[in-house]
Amino acid sequence: QVQLVESGGGLVQPGGSLRLSCAASGRTFRRYAMGWFRQAPGKEREFVTRISSSGVSTYYADSVKGRFTISRDNAKNTVYLQMNSLKPEDTAVYYCNAGLDGTDYWGQGTQVTVSS
Repeated sequence: QVQLVESGGGLVQPGGSLRLSCAASGRTFRRYAMGWFRQAPGKEREFVTRISSSGVSTYYADSVKGRFTISRDNAKNTVYLQMNSLKPEDTAVYYCNAGLDGTDYWGQGTQVTVSS
């Protein structure tokens, strides 16, 4: 089992940047594919980005492609989400996800608000 704790959310103006972090417990972090999802008020949770266990492969939702970058540091058991050129429609609670062999784990979420 793995426990996930997100940090780095906050209030930012349109066009600004934030970096989210997700720290994972356990010694098997490097085996998990990691991802970020988000949920805006009144909407369903949606996929944002994913990175393979090795960090070689990444995938992005079309809505964030070219603006967001996912990365991981397996030595620090941490995955990052660098968010640039933020838009008001990026406002949501962002959740970290760890997946392995059909089992998913979730963090508690961190709020990102993009507003002037």
